Amino acid sequence: MADLSQTAANVHTNSGASTSSGEAGEAITAGEPVYIDTTDSNKIKKCDANVAASAACAGIAVNDAASGQPVTYCTAGSMDLGATLTVSETYILSATAGAIAPVGDMASGMYATNLGIASAADTFIVDINNSQVLKP
Repeated sequence: MADLSQTAANVHTNSGASTSSGEAGEAITAGEPVYIDTTDSNKIKKCDANVAASAACAGIAVNDAASGQPVTYCTAGSMDLGATLTVSETYILSATAGAIAPVGDMASGMYATNLGIASAADTFIVDINNSQVLKP
């Protein structure tokens, strides 16, 4: 399989979803998994499953933001990722910064970070598990 192909304009949270916000430390597109960079004034940056620090996902961006702009991210609950999902599929951080992949794409050298599960073709349940386990 491959990383999700997302349409940023279609990304949004659903009723009851939990969100947080911060200052973007780089350009971020809605739908990208993000982490809090504690070495850069707690700025919000794109996750990358190949790097331990950036594999500690804080949530999934709900809006586009340039560096220095505010960004809101979903930390738990239901959202539309702007992509067609496979119902009951678990999705993880991709080895590509800011991307989301199906769990079957986990490869050697990636930190296992589960982002959640698809409950419908257009509904994603954010349930982040930052295991910090590196796949050999």
